[in-house]
Amino acid sequence: METMKRTGDVLSIEPGLAELRGDCARMAPHWVVPAAAAPAPVPPSLIHGVSVPSDSVRLISGMSEYGD
Repeated sequence: METMKRTGDVLSIEPGLAELRGDCARMAPHWVVPAAAAPAPVPPSLIHGVSVPSDSVRLISGMSEYGD
């Protein structure tokens, strides 16, 4: 179903949801997504921990626990 919308002196016809879905379904085969290569897993020997800035530690420690 189309909707008519008046902007100033111009009357435009906007497509309805069903028409937009149909347009998308017809265009979907044209949108080819290349296969993405999966990232290689990082060996545990390369993971050395996480450092958190002291300002962030103070901010988080001042917050209540989940469910409080």
